Amino acid sequence: MLTDLYSEPSTGLFLAQILLFALALDSALGDPRWLYSVVPHPVVVIGQLIDRLEKRLNRPHLSRASKLTKGMLLTLGIIGLSAFCGAVILVLADWLPGGSVLEVLAVSSLLAFRGLYDEVKRVATFLGRSLADGRWAVSKIVGRDPESLDEAGVARAAVESLAENFSDGVVAPLFWYCLLGLPGLCAYKAINTLDSMIGHKNPRYEAFGKFAARLDDLANLVPARLAGLFFVVAAALHPAADHRRAWQIMLRDARKHNSPNAGWQEAAVAGALDFALAGPRRYGSTVVEDHWMGNGRSRLNGKDIGNALSLYILAGLLAAVTAVTILTLLGICSRT
Repeated sequence: MLTDLYSEPSTGLFLAQILLFALALDSALGDPRWLYSVVPHPVVVIGQLIDRLEKRLNRPHLSRASKLTKGMLLTLGIIGLSAFCGAVILVLADWLPGGSVLEVLAVSSLLAFRGLYDEVKRVATFLGRSLADGRWAVSKIVGRDPESLDEAGVARAAVESLAENFSDGVVAPLFWYCLLGLPGLCAYKAINTLDSMIGHKNPRYEAFGKFAARLDDLANLVPARLAGLFFVVAAALHPAADHRRAWQIMLRDARKHNSPNAGWQEAAVAGALDFALAGPRRYGSTVVEDHWMGNGRSRLNGKDIGNALSLYILAGLLAAVTAVTILTLLGICSRT
């Protein structure tokens, strides 16, 4: 499939150009609210469809086997439809005058580099005003009970969300776009959205969302480890970070995380900035007894969020340069 994607001369170069413009657009504007007040964001559309179908298919009286089957069918259907929509956009982009702009907009809308930065930056800003404001801001990006968090808990939650979502929102989309183009990127965002909505270990979703959760783990297997490596390399460029410690802590602690993927980014950031991340956390009435990542401070503050954000920017630049370079080289190789 990779051979088919790059079989025509300069296809890789064209994809590199599309990605470069999409990255620039996302970095400059993120997800402009004025635009998505007029037209729905693609991920919102996917989420609405998942919500409607889940309510119809996931009936409480069904057997576990039936829930597993229907959840798998829903997951595959949403992924297939999303990939098909990506393919349709490519056809329209090829057919319409100036259609490449449409592809740039589509790719940009499925990247979350600027959006994640803005959300975490807002936590730091609001936390500087008051603890109540910080709790409100962090509640928009994490699922844990904000009222149970003190100032250090809010700051640590923001840094952990930044580290974990660097893979989901930046590295994994770049990875799947490089591998399978826009249809692959659309399919990945569908998988990620499915996991966030139905991939939970509770009575309602444990069986119905099991396939989606396992597929999300698989889709992020390589990107999560790449994200950790990008943080390690970024630490070598950051004046307040230590890349050797980032590498050591990532290798030591990543596998201790409850998630098969999230530990790589969190451990790398914890080691780079000498933090202690993860650990026991409260989600509603449930306390997750997770292992600590790193040997450093768990009492973080707004300045620590700022250091994590600057490390995130460096790691994001490295990921973007890597993706564009790979596509460019593939394009050059397809010409020879």
